[in-house]
Amino acid sequence: MRVLVVEDDRRLADLLAQALTEEGYVVATATNGPDGFEMAATASFDLIVLDVMLPGMDGFAIARRLRERRVLVPILMLTARDTRQDIILGLDLGADDYLTKPFDLEVFFARVRAALRRGPACMGVILRAGPLELNTSSRSVKTDGKSILLSRTEYALLELLLRRKGHVVTRDRILEEIWGWDRNVESNTLDAFVRLLRSKIDTTGARSLVQTVRGVGYRLDIPEN
Repeated sequence: MRVLVVEDDRRLADLLAQALTEEGYVVATATNGPDGFEMAATASFDLIVLDVMLPGMDGFAIARRLRERRVLVPILMLTARDTRQDIILGLDLGADDYLTKPFDLEVFFARVRAALRRGPACMGVILRAGPLELNTSSRSVKTDGKSILLSRTEYALLELLLRRKGHVVTRDRILEEIWGWDRNVESNTLDAFVRLLRSKIDTTGARSLVQTVRGVGYRLDIPEN
């Protein structure tokens, strides 16, 4: 997932870029309005983290011009401007969420994940790992070129693991992403869905793509060539 951070406070921009990178995102930064707008309008991103008070062009103007150009990338505004009028204006101009400074980093990550989940359907991508291919636009899955049918929960689990392939995804993170905070899920429910997913995506006799990391969670391995 590619994230653009437009923030004129270089220290904060670097902090957010490092934190997002550690979470597995690919991050680009801009420190002024014109550069941020140009990057957002011409490059492909899955999310824009946008400050309001920017030199050259403020975040409100950037959001408005992007929406006028039909750039539908989710926008998370991150700013010290916290009045009711500012928040309403930002959302009315096309922002998907509005987080005021100072902020908690875990809350920021939760807002990022929520914005990405609400991302427009037109922003489909192909996720691959070995013989496995998932199309986020059509929500179709193939292995060795053959289509396989997954339930909604199996699909959500596979997409999450593919987006973080090679990295461990904790059980809590999976439960939060798929079932949400207001969940009543038995501990072994996740394990049951993992078994069902493995039975559908793994090639007979081959090592499972979805590996258990005991006491932590699961990791989708990147098959060796």
